[in-house]
Amino acid sequence: MPIMAELNIADLYLPTGFFLILVFLYSYVLYPAVLSPLAAIPTAHWSCSVSPVWILWARFKQRENRTLHEAHRQHGPIVRIGPNELCVNSVEAVKTIYQGGFDKHQWYSLFNNYGVPCGFSSLHSKPHSLRKRMVSHVYSKSYINSSPALAQQASGILNSRLLPVLDSVEGRHGVDVHSLFCATAMDFISSYCFGQSRCAEFIRDKHYREHWLALYATRKGWGFYAQELPGLSRALRWVGIHLTPRWVDAANRELEAWCKERADATVQFLEREGPAGPSLNTADDPVVVRALLAGIDKEEEGSGAASPLYATTIRQRELSVASEILDHVLAGQETTGVALTYLAYQLSIRPELQRELREELLTLQPSMKLGEEGVVAHPDSKQLDGLPLLHAIVMETVRRHTPAGGPEPRVTPACRIGPYDVPAGVRVAASTYNMHRIEAAFPEPETWDHRRFLQQTDQVADDDGGEKMTDVNRHFWGFSSGGRMCLGSNFAMHDMKLVVAAIYSNYTSYTVGDGGVEQTDAYTGRPKGNSLYLRFEKITT
Repeated sequence: MPIMAELNIADLYLPTGFFLILVFLYSYVLYPAVLSPLAAIPTAHWSCSVSPVWILWARFKQRENRTLHEAHRQHGPIVRIGPNELCVNSVEAVKTIYQGGFDKHQWYSLFNNYGVPCGFSSLHSKPHSLRKRMVSHVYSKSYINSSPALAQQASGILNSRLLPVLDSVEGRHGVDVHSLFCATAMDFISSYCFGQSRCAEFIRDKHYREHWLALYATRKGWGFYAQELPGLSRALRWVGIHLTPRWVDAANRELEAWCKERADATVQFLEREGPAGPSLNTADDPVVVRALLAGIDKEEEGSGAASPLYATTIRQRELSVASEILDHVLAGQETTGVALTYLAYQLSIRPELQRELREELLTLQPSMKLGEEGVVAHPDSKQLDGLPLLHAIVMETVRRHTPAGGPEPRVTPACRIGPYDVPAGVRVAASTYNMHRIEAAFPEPETWDHRRFLQQTDQVADDDGGEKMTDVNRHFWGFSSGGRMCLGSNFAMHDMKLVVAAIYSNYTSYTVGDGGVEQTDAYTGRPKGNSLYLRFEKITT
C-alpha cells in the first residue's frame, strides 16, 4: 500500500513538472523568439530575443554606446537588443517616441533624490508637465537673455573667479581645464538656483571642488545595479548582500546634504524676504528656487489634495525643492564642463580657428576684451547668441563630444515604430551618441568639423512653404527633443558661449598634454584621464 501511494504521487508530479517546463519554454523561448511582434525586428545578437544578458554585459562594462552603434551599422535603425527592449536611430523613430509623449522607464527612478521625484525622474507625463511648468519660464531663451540677475551673476563669476585663475597660471605648465570648467559650470548654475551668496565656490575652492567631484564620480560609477537590476539589488539587500557598496550610499548622502543645506538656506531667505524682496533682479536673486516655490504654491492653491503632486511636491515641499535643484546642479556642472573641455581642446589644436573666432568675438558690443581695470563687460546676450562661428563651434563640440550621449529609455504604448508593430510595455531608446553618427547627416562623423553648422538652412521650401532644416540640424539631438527635452539647454548654450567669449577674446590656449583626452563610453562621457591640461597666454594687442 505505501508503495502504491508513492507511485501515485510520482505520477502526479511528472505531468505537473512537464507542464511547468512547457510553460517556461513557451513564455521565455518560443513566444519571444518566434511569436512576439518583436520577433520581426532584427536582433543585435543571436541571444537578444530570449535573454537580456548581451546588452546588460555591455552596460556593465561601460561600452554601451559603441556597442549599439555597431549594432545599428549592421542591422539598421531599429534593432532588438533584449526580449523586451529596442534601440532606435532615426529622426522618424525619435519623433514617434520622444515627441509622442511615451512615459519614462523605471531606469530614471535612481534620480529620485531624497526619495522624492524631480522633473527628470518623473516617469509619467502629467506629473512631469506640472513640475516643468513651475520653472520652464526661467530657463527660456528670452528670460535668460534679459535676466538682470543672471547678467550680474555671470559678470561676478567671470571677473572675480575664472579670469583671475587663467591669469595666475599664465606661463606655467598649464591648468586642468576639465576640473576648472566643471567648477565654472557649477558656480554658474548654483548661482542661478540659490543666489550668489549661497552658491558653490568651486573655482576658488579647488580643494573642496576635487573632493566633491570625487564624490560625484563615485555616484556615477555605481549606478548599474540599481538601474538595470533593481529587483535583484533589493532582494539581496534583505539578506545583507549589497551589490552597490555602502560607501557609494555615503557619497550620495554627502552630495544630498551639500545641496539640501543650500536649498534650505535659500528657502528661509525667501521666506524672510518675501516674493518681491530687495534681492529680486540682483546677483543674490535665487531665480530657480524662487520660481519653484511660487509654482508649488500656485499648484497647491489651484488643485490642493487633488493635484498629482500632492503627496510629493506639495506635502514634501522642502525635499522636493532640494530634489529638483540637486538634479539641476549635478547635470549642469558635468555636461557643460565636459563640453567646454572638449571645445577648448579643439580650439587649442587649431590656432588659426582661434584667430578667426577672436575676430568675430571682438565685434560684440560691448566688447569682452579686458579693460584697463582688468574686467570684461557683459555683452548683449542676443548679439552673443547670433555669432555664427561661435555657434557652429559650440554645436559641433556638443555633436562630436556629446556630454550626455547614452540612451534615453522610454516605455511604449501599443504603437508602430517604423515598419514594425510594437506592443505596450517595451523598453525603447535612442541615444545622442548614435544620432550624431548617422553618416547621411554627418559625413566622417568622428571628425570634428565646425563648418557643418555654418549653413543653418537649405535654400529649399518644405511642404509648408517654409525653409527646410539641413540634415545636421534635423539630426542634432544634443539636448533630446519633445516635451521632456533638456530643461537647461538654453542656459547651457548661453553659459558656454559667454565663457568661450570671455576667454578667447583675451587669451590664446595651447595643449600641454592630451593623454587620456579620449571620451569615456558612458551615459555621460568625460575624458578618460579625467583631466586636460592647457596653457593660456594673454593677448596684449
